[in-house]
Amino acid sequence: MSLPAQIRVIERGWLSSNNIACIEGDGATVVDSGYVGNAAQTVELVKSVLVARRVTRLINTHSHSDHIGGNAAMQRAFGCRILIPAGIEAQVANWDEEALLLGPAAQRGDRFRHDGVIAAGEEFEMGGLRWRALPAPGHDMEALVFHCAEERLLISGDALWQDGFGIVFGALIGDAGGLAATRGTLEMLARLDVETVIPGHGTPFGDVPAALARAFGRLEAFEREPQRMARNAAKGCFTFLLLDVGRLPRQGLAERLDGIPLFRRIGGELLNMTMPELADWLVAELLRAGAIAIEGHDIVPTMAA
Repeated sequence: MSLPAQIRVIERGWLSSNNIACIEGDGATVVDSGYVGNAAQTVELVKSVLVARRVTRLINTHSHSDHIGGNAAMQRAFGCRILIPAGIEAQVANWDEEALLLGPAAQRGDRFRHDGVIAAGEEFEMGGLRWRALPAPGHDMEALVFHCAEERLLISGDALWQDGFGIVFGALIGDAGGLAATRGTLEMLARLDVETVIPGHGTPFGDVPAALARAFGRLEAFEREPQRMARNAAKGCFTFLLLDVGRLPRQGLAERLDGIPLFRRIGGELLNMTMPELADWLVAELLRAGAIAIEGHDIVPTMAA
């Protein structure tokens, strides 16, 4: 498996999405910008990959904080134009922290100015190649993926990873169509001619049918048992929170979670747990998985941000 020479993937840790640099002469387009807490690192990584080239354009696959968090820093550093999915234009223009899931998930963001939108079905050039933006609702109901038919290449955001897909947030916050939309997206991706996928997280991969089979298997498990989806989301969101803040006191954890709307929804409405029960369960599960450790009175992550 190899990528076209003009495409460079900066693979990131847990908090930030991958950054995909598509070289265009002495300039470049970058897809997604990572989390705001890593924004300075994003700028330096992009500079190191592009050497003397400049970023002329930044495109986002969707609205979540780990994909748009570095937008403002990139705009300040490079003066680049920013294009976002058409479906999130009002959210970004009004900086609606509820719709952007910043407030509900206790995540951070740095407001930025967008210069235009990309609509589902639109074709555009990037890195000297022709791409089509395709709707990919589920993880984010307004998300896009970018398909290059000539190179059989897909930039998938969080719609498809090598071992699954991103948290189906709509299903967590009351959108009954979230899982059905995820299924529709996977079925659409299965119809594409794709040899290589560049995901929003993880290493670019081939063997797309195997990745899709794993994603469908995961989705079927969630459809059979929605509480399994909720448990998975609780662990993922807690890990993100912990990586963002660095450490959390074990004492008072239940109160901390109770102050975050997404955890109240997952624990109280989807898992039928009190906040102390949810806090104890999260700590036990993530200790068992080796994702966290206890240092003195604090919970700390064991993975890189």
